[in-house]
Amino acid sequence: MRESGILLPISSLPSRFGIGSFSKEAFEFIDFLKEAGQSYWQVLPFGPTGFGNSPYQSFSTFAGNPYFISLDGLIEDGLLTEQEVSSIYWGSDVEKVDYGAVYEGRFKILKVAFERFRGTADKDADYQAFLKENSYWLEDYCLFMALKEQNDGKPWSEWDLEYRNRDRKAIAIISEIINDTVEFFRFQQYEFMKQWKKVHAYAEKNGIKIIGDIPFYVAFDSADTWAHPEMFKFDEENVPTEVAGCPPDAFSATGQLWGNPIYDWTYMKHKGYKWWIQRIGRCYEFYDVIRIDHFRGFDEYYAIPYGDETAENGTWEPGPGMDLFNKLREELGDVEIIAEDLGYITPTVRQLLADSGFPGMKVLQFAFDESESSDYLPYKHERNCVVYTGTHDNMTTRGWIESISNHDRDYARRYINSVNTDYGRFTWDFIREAYRSVADTCIVPIQDYLVLGNEARMNCPGAGDGNWQWRLKPNFLSRELAKSIYELTDLYGRLPKVPEDEEEVCEEAEEATAEEEAVDTAREIGAEESANRDFT
Repeated sequence: MRESGILLPISSLPSRFGIGSFSKEAFEFIDFLKEAGQSYWQVLPFGPTGFGNSPYQSFSTFAGNPYFISLDGLIEDGLLTEQEVSSIYWGSDVEKVDYGAVYEGRFKILKVAFERFRGTADKDADYQAFLKENSYWLEDYCLFMALKEQNDGKPWSEWDLEYRNRDRKAIAIISEIINDTVEFFRFQQYEFMKQWKKVHAYAEKNGIKIIGDIPFYVAFDSADTWAHPEMFKFDEENVPTEVAGCPPDAFSATGQLWGNPIYDWTYMKHKGYKWWIQRIGRCYEFYDVIRIDHFRGFDEYYAIPYGDETAENGTWEPGPGMDLFNKLREELGDVEIIAEDLGYITPTVRQLLADSGFPGMKVLQFAFDESESSDYLPYKHERNCVVYTGTHDNMTTRGWIESISNHDRDYARRYINSVNTDYGRFTWDFIREAYRSVADTCIVPIQDYLVLGNEARMNCPGAGDGNWQWRLKPNFLSRELAKSIYELTDLYGRLPKVPEDEEEVCEEAEEATAEEEAVDTAREIGAEESANRDFT
């Protein structure tokens, strides 16, 4: 079935509190998606972020980011007041996240809400049920975060040995001392999940499915590694013996040293891949479809000796392959996964992708180069794939058009038969080419529909500053834009399919709406309307 969707991270939603959240703007964006004829909303990983603010370097693969908790929602629940949230500085630029301001203000105000909540927590049945259902990851995470706060934010590898190695007696004693902080982190996760469930349910009600992202690796400084060092290639002192990266290539003479810990796949297989089953199962509480970053790692991964300053001395090691996916299906059923198979792909990775049946990715910006024979060219696409104009790691399409060589730009223009010299119109021609693909699914970042340049880029891999900051301006999505996207979606057969038993109801509703609109039009003769009325 042909479908389409829009990529917009939660953090990029408009909000008066410095960063996007599960506020009314999230519900309004779902309304926009529905009006635009879309089937998917793709978001980035939900995990709590640390230094660098990357959602791909999270303190936990199971927890949610407390930045996304709607403060308006806490006001509605009587846990905060308007005066309290308005008294805090959240940043001055509505188009960029000021993470320093958000960090300083967010936890300060959440603690105020927590103090009001904790008096009734013991009698709150929903809260107690949440604690019980999520105990398999929640307690380790909350204790980890509380200890991290106790240690001035230092990574767990720099804590005192007794805490670093989870000495039972020492942990029992410190848990009593920092119990209030542990409870504060439990509260954050409860509110995160409580609010997200409402957003997710609203999306489902409106026919919108959520595509969520998860990294292949976890961060070294995370509750996952601290609580389960046995799952990783660590020595007896819980120091890594190998770390992840990529070998030298034409783009980097010394390779890429990512530094993530390497999984001990032999141990994981012995345990029936329990942690991966729990991880993917948890993700399906967040999302309807999961995009797994660095799919190649399941076939083989590049292991670099810990302590090396470059990736030159690494070796390729075998991953779990179909053994893991067979176990996932056995335990979780028919999992919906998108495989991020970008970059250099070997025959064995292609075979794993084919054996799994998962759709891979085609990024249209990668299609037009000097060779004029890229695997990403639309005529080489297959149905079982997801086509993107670009991803969160790419330039915006307008920024890409402006920056590529004259040859590549002319080649792209000839290929998609675009006569537009205006880069804005050329951007829409490029989007149209993605829609025309035979790929079952087409995803376009919202920046491309808005024809924004690289000032709106989400992430520039390798750049230390300025990433993950871009935000959508308040009231920036218009009905005119929704109509344009809808027409494109309809033209290329990507509109959501309406069940037959709902068609008659829809037709009746359309007739009633037409009658109402006729009356409204008669009343509004002579009224002047904006050409681009705010959607919200």
